[in-house]
Order: sequence, then structure tokens, then C-alpha cells
Amino acid sequence: MIVVLEDWKKTKMTTAISIEDVRREVKILKALSGHKHLVKFYDACEDANNVYIVMELCEGGELLDRILARGGRYTEEDAKAILVQILSVVSFCHLQGVVHRDLKPENFLFTSGGENADMKLIDFGLSDFIRPDERLNDIVGSAYYVAPEVLHRSYSMEADIWSIGVITYILLCGSRPFWARTESGIFRSVLRSDPNFDDMPWPSVSPEAKDFVKRLLNKDYRKRMTSVQALAHPWLRDDSRPIPLDILIYRLLKSYLHASPFKRAALKALSKALTEDELVYLRAQFRLLEPNRDGSVSLENFKMALAQNATEAMGESRVPDILNAMGLLAYRKMYFEEFCAAAISTHQLEAVEGWEQIASAAFEHFEQEGNRVISIEELARELSVGPSAYSFLKDWIRISDGKLNLLGYKKILHGVTFRSSNTRLH
Repeated sequence: MIVVLEDWKKTKMTTAISIEDVRREVKILKALSGHKHLVKFYDACEDANNVYIVMELCEGGELLDRILARGGRYTEEDAKAILVQILSVVSFCHLQGVVHRDLKPENFLFTSGGENADMKLIDFGLSDFIRPDERLNDIVGSAYYVAPEVLHRSYSMEADIWSIGVITYILLCGSRPFWARTESGIFRSVLRSDPNFDDMPWPSVSPEAKDFVKRLLNKDYRKRMTSVQALAHPWLRDDSRPIPLDILIYRLLKSYLHASPFKRAALKALSKALTEDELVYLRAQFRLLEPNRDGSVSLENFKMALAQNATEAMGESRVPDILNAMGLLAYRKMYFEEFCAAAISTHQLEAVEGWEQIASAAFEHFEQEGNRVISIEELARELSVGPSAYSFLKDWIRISDGKLNLLGYKKILHGVTFRSSNTRLH
């Protein structure tokens, strides 16, 4: 067995923070284990002067070097082979409650020089444990790959997805989606500019590949795909490759269980209008919960699915705590139809090209099964807004019968934020 020894001189770690960063990296590498695309950690120790980390040796060089050796871009098929490995290891990290925060081609190494060598994710120096509903606020990472919400100092795992979107863009066209001469210029571009999909070679790139990149590089982090959803995207989908468990379904289930009956009825109507592309992912997630003989799942299924995927990292980031907020499932069963209603994100669906058609079809179901007379006061309570919003809300209720119109239905699904300072609802 050949290993590499990473040697950190304490004298060069000028602050207590940098020493703590190395210790946290060791802790994360120790806690995360068992994924084929994660660099193997063997041991770590320190003496008075140095910190030593013993890891697997990867002799095939960086992904960046291979991109440059190819003249800057990959064919779609070759890019897919790279991205499946990246998404696979990142989805593993995210399920364990670890956010990498520095995903870039330099941090993926090939095990050997062979054309089909496996890649390994390295460098967890900026990584951190994160609870399912936690937001981080420190600006870290590499400028070209940093997500907009990181610059706004409120982010979670979706920031890693943005970085994968940047890597994908580079693989497919050979240039960066956001560029400037200075770091502040790059940050401005990330916040304000949209990636260019008009210049060569984009006209010859498949519509599925372009959709894939756009669904990762959405400036609204709530609309981005998760790494698991990206693996189930039509561009990458492979029925012979298993799709891993997604922590997102736990977060969505928690929200659904605590939603009002009216909101749940709206989501049930939406679930009946889903396309096959969404259902592929939902079926895979439901199967991973190992439904009971009658086809239902309960809290125990969600517990077991997490336990089967657990490493020490999952406990460190307190991922299983989310089960405490799903206690209502201990006393009831959930079948696939309701699971679809509970495990869909309206924000993500809004980023899909056919969203307006999906919403209109869902509203027809809602008209038949969920829509009812609702007062402005009750609608305000449903949306958690005050009397100052009444003037807006009246436009979302039909005068003819006092029920929600299509716009009101979409607002119930999406939720609203109301800022009295500029009286804006969105």
C-alpha cells in the first residue's frame, strides 16, 4: 500500500483558526468513510512542530490538468462520466451533513494515469459539519466557484451544487461562466451576470445538457437541484445506476407534516401534475425507504434509511435530529401518492421549463378536490402575513365564488415574503 504524507508546519499556521481548520479537516476525514470517490484517510498525528495526515496516494493528477490537456473541453459523454463521480461523492457528503465549500477541478484527483481511472475528492480544509436546517455565514472557497448566497453570508449545501454547476459549464465549453480580472470583479459577475449559452460551442450542446447546467447555476439556491436529483436528471439518468438517499426529502417531509390542511391539499394537487422526470426521482427515494408490505412508509422507515447510510459524520452534524420534527409520522402511514405531495419542492419545480403548464394542470386538480371559499383574513394566516398585505391578497381570490384563483394557488404553493418597507410581495 502506497500512501502520501501531508505535513503541516505549525509555525506556518499563524492563527489559532488555521490550526483548528487542520484539526477539523482530520475530524471530517476520520468521520467520513466508505465512499469509492472519497480520498482514503489512514491516520493523523501531531508533535510539537507539525501535524501529519496520512492519506491514499492518487498518482493520476488533477481534473484541471486533464481539462487543459484536452484543450479545455470534454465531449458530453466524457463529461457525464466525470460528473457522475463528482455528484456521487458530494451526495454522500451531504447526506452525512458535511458541506465541502471548495469544490473545483483542482480538488479532484485521479487514482492513476489511465483514461478511465477513478476520481477522488480531496482537501476538506474548508469543509464543515452542518445540521439539516443550519445556515453558514463565513465567506470561503475559490472565487470562480463561489455561490451567490455565500457572498450574501447565508448558505448551506446548495453552495456546493453551484460549484458543480461551474465545473460542468467548464467541462462542456472550456471557459468559466463568471470571469473578471479581480476577485471583486468575479464576485460582482457571480451576483449580477448570467452565464452565456449563446456562443460556441453551446448551440451544438444538447438541450438536456444545457438544462442540467442551468438547474445547477440558478442564483436562487432554493431552485437548484440537489446532487441526488442531478444524478436522476434526464441528461445523466441511467436505470442501472442506483440513486442514493437524499436528505432533501426529510426536510420537505418535515415541512409537509407541519403544514395546514389547505397547504397539504394544494401540494396533493400539484403531485398529480408531475411529469415522468420528477416521478423517476420520487420513486427511487420511496424505494430507498423500503416500504412495508402494504406499500406504506412510517417514521420507522425514515429512521432505518438514515441508519443504513450512517457514518460518524452523520452523528457529528446531528442529521438524525430531523427525525424529531417528523414525529407525526409515528402514528400514521404514508403511501406513495401522499409521499409525492410531501417530497416535492415548489421552488425547484418553478425552475423547470414546463412549470406554467404543471401549475395550470395542478390547479385543475385543486379545483376539483381542494379549492374552497377562503376569506382574506384566513389567506393571510395561511401565508403568515399581516393586515398590511390585504390589498394584495384580494387579487388572489375570485370575486365570483370567493375561492382561490390560479395566482392565489401558486402563491399558496410558493409562500410569500412581505416587506412593509417597500410593500412588496413575491
